[in-house]
Amino acid sequence: MNYIYHIFILINIYSILALSLNLLVGYTGLLSIAHAAFYGIGAYITTLFMANFMLGFIPALIFGCLGATVLSLIIAFASLRFRGDYFVLASLAFQIIVYTILYNWIDFTRGPYGIPGIPKPAIFGIEITSLPAFFLFSLIITVIVLGLLYWLLHAPFGRVLQAIRDDELAAVALGKNVTSFKIKSFLVASGVAAIAGAIYATYVTYIDPTSFDLDESILLVSMVIVGGTGNVKGPLVGVLMLILLPEALRFLSIPDTFAAQLRLIIYGFLLIIMMQLRPQGIAGKYQFE
Repeated sequence: MNYIYHIFILINIYSILALSLNLLVGYTGLLSIAHAAFYGIGAYITTLFMANFMLGFIPALIFGCLGATVLSLIIAFASLRFRGDYFVLASLAFQIIVYTILYNWIDFTRGPYGIPGIPKPAIFGIEITSLPAFFLFSLIITVIVLGLLYWLLHAPFGRVLQAIRDDELAAVALGKNVTSFKIKSFLVASGVAAIAGAIYATYVTYIDPTSFDLDESILLVSMVIVGGTGNVKGPLVGVLMLILLPEALRFLSIPDTFAAQLRLIIYGFLLIIMMQLRPQGIAGKYQFE
């Protein structure tokens, strides 16, 4: 039963990540390969404030979200100068820079040694330690995030993002401040990704840079593209598929040394199939090009 709870907690965490990335990819039309960087920034800042300054989970989470949103301005402003493939390369550079800092700044992040003993979250004085309680805790946060993003994307803000995605020049002609909307999109997406990072850090109680590397960003992009973009249900479908599929492979006699590589092969194969047969993904609305 603990294994089932573990899978559902991972689904909650990745649902938050995929939904926030969909705000950029599916609604703003910006393919970012740096989402795991914001995920990691949220995890590290939350952890450091909880462990070093003895802050509670909620105040540390606020600092984690603020840190991720401030740093997201770097790539947000890059989006104003680069488009298409050039923006993808800019986001890739940011992902590599963040990972390199996390890995080499040993005095601050402990680098490859990681940070162990992360405190469990406590809400109103109640520490969440058991798996069922943590599942319920992560589910509540996921539902809140889902509700807020659903409201935001169905508000005028979301419709403007879709207009920018479909025809940026037309959005400018209608008097929309495209620059402002792109920056706001990045701020929201990175802040939400930081929430997932905080949940992950307090769940596993240990983090190191390998949890937030380029492979993780590729996994998040795969979830969004395979599940579908331009609506809320598409990323959720992608999360279910790409979380449950590798778990199903555990029941096959695959050597542990090859299992991780096989997972990446499967992700790449699914991306190729989706781009060829169903560019909008399994349950998506927007046909990603």
